[in-house]
Amino acid sequence: MPNISSTQRHKKIFIVDNDSARAHQMEIVLAFVGEHFIQCSQDEITKEFTISEHLLMVILAGEIPLTTVDFVKNNPKIPFILHDVLDASSLNGYMNVIGCLSTPLNYAQLTELVHHCHQYHNKLPRGVGRFGDSILFRSLVGASKPMNEVRFLIEQVAKTPATVLVLGESGTGKEVVARNIHNLSDRAKGAFVPVNCGAIPAELLESELFGHEKGAFTGAISTRKGRFELAEGGTLFLDEIGDMPQPMQVKLLRVLQERTFERVGGSKSLKADVRIIAATHQNLEDMITTGDFREDLFYRLNVFPIETPALRERKEDIPLLLKELLTRFEHEQGRTVRFTEKATESLMEHPWAGNVRELSNLIERMLIMYSDQIVDVAELPHKYQHIDAEEYTPEYPEELQEQDAINELFAGFDYDDDETDEKERDELAIDNNNTSANTNILPNEGLNLKEHLAELEISLISQSLTKHDYVVARAAETLGMRRTTLVEKMRKYNLQKPT
Repeated sequence: MPNISSTQRHKKIFIVDNDSARAHQMEIVLAFVGEHFIQCSQDEITKEFTISEHLLMVILAGEIPLTTVDFVKNNPKIPFILHDVLDASSLNGYMNVIGCLSTPLNYAQLTELVHHCHQYHNKLPRGVGRFGDSILFRSLVGASKPMNEVRFLIEQVAKTPATVLVLGESGTGKEVVARNIHNLSDRAKGAFVPVNCGAIPAELLESELFGHEKGAFTGAISTRKGRFELAEGGTLFLDEIGDMPQPMQVKLLRVLQERTFERVGGSKSLKADVRIIAATHQNLEDMITTGDFREDLFYRLNVFPIETPALRERKEDIPLLLKELLTRFEHEQGRTVRFTEKATESLMEHPWAGNVRELSNLIERMLIMYSDQIVDVAELPHKYQHIDAEEYTPEYPEELQEQDAINELFAGFDYDDDETDEKERDELAIDNNNTSANTNILPNEGLNLKEHLAELEISLISQSLTKHDYVVARAAETLGMRRTTLVEKMRKYNLQKPT
């Protein structure tokens, strides 16, 4: 068995087998393929595991005792391989059991399973204690597959010095990705300096990036540091790199190659200890074909590309985004709105050309118009109404319908009030087998409470609507309910203004 200290820097394989002859055969194959391994018995697995810091996988062979089953269950970060196991059913259902080795051993199968174990490690969350509950990823809202892939790529590249190119449509959160890479990197204590290359005039971009000396040009009344100097020891984010003029592309390429630059009007070379993250919504390869972007600069920037998905490609994330954006607006402005399920469904049908930025703008608009109210399909701007608002009928459990009816009908109403005239009492009365509709008296023959309440509700709503000439807002105020609730009940009972 190899000495543990001599292999400590390598990923090791545990062979857990009480049969020494079978374990020896496994060792021969692993040694042949160049893997580092440790062999132990079933009783020694816990002890051996505690002294190993770098574990690739565990191969379990022979009879599996309950203590080993518990070990598999309690160590989900470790991939397990089964070999000649007598009762594999005891380990069914555990995701970290990657596969089974055939007997006799097959070289191709072993190397494939070793590869799968490496992949299993790569897919594990990195440093859950640091990142799992961290605020760093809160801005990357979404549980869809595309967003999980973006998070995975960020964690893979963050700790490296590699240049990153973030691709994606406008409004997909490219700067959010760049900030997360910076925050998870070794440069997190340094500055994150963003520059929008398309928002700065071409003649000023060089000075903005590299700074200038006093008197370098008209108006340069003092020496000024550029963004490269401000980002020293940190990260420089070059947004909309596709809009950078050709002359500046040449100068940026030189900085990336030599890691030095000069201020405008200066001759002293300054060191550029800066990590570059670039982003664009344009297709740079097409721009290379048309001669608008330098091919050599593209390959300098495109070391590690990350593509941010469009919102229409991850519509299942819209409910989570709504919740997160509403929480932020409530924190910033002290106001909120609530979207009904149908309104959310309608938003999920929208193509979202402006992506998350468009969704954020819509929420802000709804906050202005319907602060602290409920937003249904009918309240959404017409372009976002992808579900017929007229056909929307809320489905409430019968118990809630009855509870709502009772609360709304009897809260604040006194049918024996002396101020109620005889005519109004007659209008409130509902004939039920020639029995008075006095709510305090139960007829001897009984009644259908649900129908009775529904008829009373229809009567009161009709009276209120007639009284206010079918002005829904005023009628709802008289009945002590929300306008949207009254509209729903009008649809439910088919109450329409007489023509």
